[in-house]
Amino acid sequence: MPLTLNYLSFVTADLPHTLAFYRALGLPIPDGAHLDAAGEPQDHVEVTQGGLRIAWETEALARQLDPAWTPPSGQRMGIAFQAGSSAEVDETCGRMTALSFAVTAAPCDAFWGQRYATLQDPDGNSIDVFAWLQ
Repeated sequence: MPLTLNYLSFVTADLPHTLAFYRALGLPIPDGAHLDAAGEPQDHVEVTQGGLRIAWETEALARQLDPAWTPPSGQRMGIAFQAGSSAEVDETCGRMTALSFAVTAAPCDAFWGQRYATLQDPDGNSIDVFAWLQ
């Protein structure tokens, strides 16, 4: 099975303002999407558009996932490709390493239920590869 582009996420300093921007562009983001049922701010908002999951996450969540995270000076977007199995995640990382591309986070079973790894494209962008754990 070929990899499928499945998920884009943006780390943002001001989640409500950023959501308003993308809502104005036509993405199906409900008003108040960044608030839970009790009206408390959330660190993650996700919508699906044309089968693609698009998410926005706070800098606080980025730091929770990676304590060394600092805001980039440019791009604030993550790109993920879905594999058909955990083995395919591992195989993809092996193939990319053999082609001299960097694997910056080796495959692991992540706490959120995915076999997960991170590659780096030639421009330094992080590209994630994952498969849902079964």
